[in-house]
Amino acid sequence: MGGGSAVVRVLRDRTAGRCLAGVVVSGFGTSALWLTAGIWAKSLTGSNSLAALTVFAMWAPVLAGPALGALADRMDRKVLLVRGNLVTACLLVPLVLVDSGRTVWLLFAVLVLHGASGVVLDAAESALVAGTVPASLLADFNGLRITANEGMKLVAPLAGAGLYVRFGGPAVALLAAATCALAALVFARLPVRGTPRTPARDAAPGPAPAPELPAGSWRDELAAGLRRIRASAVLRPLVTAGAATMFLAGVNGAVTFAYVDEVLGRAPAYAGVLYAVQGAGSVAVGLLAGPLLRRLPERLFAAGGIAVFALGVGARTVSPDAVALGASAAIGFGLPCVLIAAMTAVQRETPDAVLGRTAATAGSLMTAPNAVALALGAGLVAVVDVRVLTASAGVAGVLAAMVLTAGARRRRDATASPRA
Repeated sequence: MGGGSAVVRVLRDRTAGRCLAGVVVSGFGTSALWLTAGIWAKSLTGSNSLAALTVFAMWAPVLAGPALGALADRMDRKVLLVRGNLVTACLLVPLVLVDSGRTVWLLFAVLVLHGASGVVLDAAESALVAGTVPASLLADFNGLRITANEGMKLVAPLAGAGLYVRFGGPAVALLAAATCALAALVFARLPVRGTPRTPARDAAPGPAPAPELPAGSWRDELAAGLRRIRASAVLRPLVTAGAATMFLAGVNGAVTFAYVDEVLGRAPAYAGVLYAVQGAGSVAVGLLAGPLLRRLPERLFAAGGIAVFALGVGARTVSPDAVALGASAAIGFGLPCVLIAAMTAVQRETPDAVLGRTAATAGSLMTAPNAVALALGAGLVAVVDVRVLTASAGVAGVLAAMVLTAGARRRRDATASPRA
């Protein structure tokens, strides 16, 4: 079944199609703001450090994922998606007051709150989709979600930058607010149906899945998602592999400009070309993820993607432009595979009562290493040759893919062996 039929299958389902529409609409404004915030901070303060911190401000709330995700298990998820987007729209409006270095603090405050809202809304959306969209469409939906996000990253930053140049930062803030309000309208029209699904059980021998959690202390409740992941023979290796891969992706991202300069001998603007090609690769794999996951076990799909990603990173040790473009496409194609596989497994394997927390926890575990590696890589690139870093990251990625493949083989053998 091809990528085109996967799109039809998702869009034909009213809940999945409208969820995807909401993601596209809100993602456009978020992506536009993501780039423009750095430009805005730089123009107001002249500080490169503050410009870089705008990205960190939006990412920092991911570290509180388990706590923020708990909201998605406490509230009606459709209501949370609607109200959360409306609240986010209201939070963005005060950015019209940011007009100098003295008021730039307001930009950072809003970005942190925007990031926190994004964590909550992502958890609510993941849980709602898992409970209402047919299981056969989960991989297709998650793949198309990646396609939508990457597609917005290719288009929205350019639109945001153009709007900023013409009308200034407040115009971009109002655009982002309008997209959040429109997303709330889309989610308000979701035809949520059915009853909470019965959670699936792990198919292979291994640690027993975590039970439904009784009411306990707030610490126990916040740790519920982590316990669920650790106890699951399906989720634990996928989330671990996702975290390792995202760490390597952070190293790769940190050395991109050094690679463009020292290996390719190009101007910094050439990085934009590489990012565009990488985004195109991610769009492509998003379309193919559903059909591939119907043919391959999740671990093998994830391992194959990690291997493709690792080969792309490793290829950045050489200089021909054709190799550079091919490596960027491979990185974009391979990197999302483990994320799609992991989140699809989370949606399928997790009891509804803790799905929001588990989805947010998995997201935090897989995303936080990327931020750490970005900082670490930025330091390493000043003292270590970029070719050594890309080669090392490539080798580490291949090893991670081999470990995940070996685990899949052992699990398959254990399932096939007759019990004594």
